[in-house]
Amino acid sequence: MEHRNATAAVIGAGDYIGGAIAKKFAAEGFTVFAGRRQGDKLAPLVAEVEAGGGRISARSLDARKEDDLTAFLHDADKQAPLEVCIFNIGANVNFSLLETTDRVFRKVWEMACYSGFVAGREAARLMIPRGRGAIFFTGATASLRGGAGYAAFAAAKFGLRAVAQSAARELGPKNIHVAHLIIDAGVDTAWVRDRIREREGDEAMKNLDPGRLMRPAAVAETYWQLYQQPRDAWTFEQEIRPFGEKW
Repeated sequence: MEHRNATAAVIGAGDYIGGAIAKKFAAEGFTVFAGRRQGDKLAPLVAEVEAGGGRISARSLDARKEDDLTAFLHDADKQAPLEVCIFNIGANVNFSLLETTDRVFRKVWEMACYSGFVAGREAARLMIPRGRGAIFFTGATASLRGGAGYAAFAAAKFGLRAVAQSAARELGPKNIHVAHLIIDAGVDTAWVRDRIREREGDEAMKNLDPGRLMRPAAVAETYWQLYQQPRDAWTFEQEIRPFGEKW
């Protein structure tokens, strides 16, 4: 593997999409700096990347804390110049409007919107002096429309999309590619499969349509394609969904 003198920071390097993104960029020669709550859960990801010859550092991270997130990105930049920052925190919760407490609403906003703003700002501060870089945000169906039970989640994702739009207009002329990826489908995770089983029963899981869920590796591939785009044809927003998704 040919190693690059560049770091890709993955904020929200969970077991599925975030982990897949980390593996993809590591396989392409980046030094990966991966952060998530309960950083000890990153051990399998680190082992897999290193076994494949990749370079990765892992850290516990509470992205809601400005100082922690800023230090995380600055430490990533010390590994090698920060070339890519991917904000991948979900914060998907479902509560009826009357059951959504102030604490839930505020916490979801902090996780999915405020921390995205801080990540984009701090990444830009590192990238602007070098005149290059990419900042990518993971969005969701809730970035475009609010659904019943998703007032907190949709408000945060709407806000994150607005942050991304503003950042793209400001940073594009500085040669920093900002993109917002809308994942308009269920992703093939244990949590999603459990929700399908609860709603539709075991039989539905046995006969699950192969076009219904999106593989995390496919999402990671889309991020890699965004990174590779020539700067005279940058995508800002891209919606992705499996071929069987009804929309």
